[in-house]
Amino acid sequence: MPSSQTLVLGRHDAAVRSALARLDALHAIQRLWACDANLWTSDASVQARIRERFGWLTIATAMRPRLSDFTRVAQACRLAGYTHAVLLGMGGSSLFAEVCSRLLSVGPGGLDLAVLDTTDPTAIRQYLRRVPLERLLIIVSSKSGTTIEVTSLARYAEAEFAATRLPFGDHLIVITDTGTPLEAQAASWSARAAFYLEDGGGRDVGGRFSALTAFGLVPAALLGADVGRLLERGEQMARLCGADVPLQSHPAAQLAAVLGGLAAQGCNKMTLVCEPELAGIGAWIEQLVAESTGKAGQGIVPILDEALPLPASTPDRFIVSVRWTDARRSALEEPLRAARQAGVPLVDIRLDDPYDLGGEVLRWAMATSLAGCLLQVNPFDEPNVQESKDRTAALLTAWLSDGRFPDEPQGRDGTLVIDGAAGPECAERLSQFLRQARAGDYIALLSYLPRTDTLDRALQEMRTRLAAHGYPTVIGIGPRYLHSTGQLFKGGADQGVFLFVTAESSDDLPIPGQRYTFGTLKQAQALGDIGAMRQRGRRLLHLHLRGDLDRAAQRLARSIASPG
Repeated sequence: MPSSQTLVLGRHDAAVRSALARLDALHAIQRLWACDANLWTSDASVQARIRERFGWLTIATAMRPRLSDFTRVAQACRLAGYTHAVLLGMGGSSLFAEVCSRLLSVGPGGLDLAVLDTTDPTAIRQYLRRVPLERLLIIVSSKSGTTIEVTSLARYAEAEFAATRLPFGDHLIVITDTGTPLEAQAASWSARAAFYLEDGGGRDVGGRFSALTAFGLVPAALLGADVGRLLERGEQMARLCGADVPLQSHPAAQLAAVLGGLAAQGCNKMTLVCEPELAGIGAWIEQLVAESTGKAGQGIVPILDEALPLPASTPDRFIVSVRWTDARRSALEEPLRAARQAGVPLVDIRLDDPYDLGGEVLRWAMATSLAGCLLQVNPFDEPNVQESKDRTAALLTAWLSDGRFPDEPQGRDGTLVIDGAAGPECAERLSQFLRQARAGDYIALLSYLPRTDTLDRALQEMRTRLAAHGYPTVIGIGPRYLHSTGQLFKGGADQGVFLFVTAESSDDLPIPGQRYTFGTLKQAQALGDIGAMRQRGRRLLHLHLRGDLDRAAQRLARSIASPG
């Protein structure tokens, strides 16, 4: 059975009922199924682009004829002796694979799957050396076929295999839209298998909506999951969300009315509370909602992995919980009960088993699209993502010309450099900066630090100390967030206070065929986003760590003082 959903709205019930009434008056469900782009815009050119993004509505049924291809390739990889796989991806098109790797147990003979969506040299070296290359399968996954992170990672992986005289193509699966540069590259690599998405088969689906296309289903098949069951749950949810289903019992419309109706009233901070096993679903929802709604000064701010209970005064917060149907398995029951008693609106989603994931992606895709209609934003574009990409490209050009990046300004409105011996001025500067936060804001900690256990713990301590100031907190891991929540940070309302944390690269890796390294690329991405944010007048502070990074990060965490 598809997952269930319960709404507990309290004093916000009227706002949600009003949003449902608006959807009803617009005939929004019927028009969505009819692919009527006029729901979101009257601009003919924008409507034409939107009409190219509706394939997710029927993708669960459209993918059924491809199931045998997915399972055949997965079986061949198992027989060839591969035990592990690393997916090289970025953004929404790779996140569902990560959800599957965390939620769907590896089946008999299934591959141990990891997703590498970073330019961090430490993580790259770690992921590509998990097992001997003889047993490692590489999945190169990119809708556009031009994503700089994926292209760079693929070049590095190819060089690693060449160094051991292993044929890269034998260890390679490529997933991309038809007609992209990656399609031609796959042929030159002689890839073991390649999936080229065409219209009606996933090409007409945006990256963050692409869970039930080959981008999500091929990795699921490699895990040994039953991809047919995933599609079956998606089809069941599609029927429950059909054009003729009354709004009062329509799962996606009900969720959309909460998302859009509350956000329109200023209650736009969505706290995602998930069972530990279901945390990956929270990350997938985060990117879908943030990138789809965060534009034109609007947006729903997903707050993921924040500790409960919420502060006593939370007029701009609502909760979405994702947990198992069996309440006895949930440690969340008591804190959620306390939130309900405090009057915090709640959407409680219950899954019977991991395959309900197939229905959830359809429910959330439809609900997010309808929420965009209520907020009068186009949920199918990402207009501000390109800003940081363009600035990154310009910075790399400058680096290739001069051997260095343009200096970031130092001091009050620029970079604060921190090392292990940072003095009290660091704490004072942070305190001054955090005093810029005001009612209705959130604090975002955007990290470009190497991914090590010690630095990850320091990052979590920073978040805990920031949360003590009484504002919702989010963590963005760069460059991954640039392709998801980064759209909200730049295109949404000016409600964010942003702390960028970068560091010197001491353990760098070359990018074959380029005159810059992964560390250089990562720094360019950070500086590019900082520049894009500054241009938009966002409140930000750039914290750059040098020297002993563990010591500097710990010093930084301790410098975040408790509110006075």
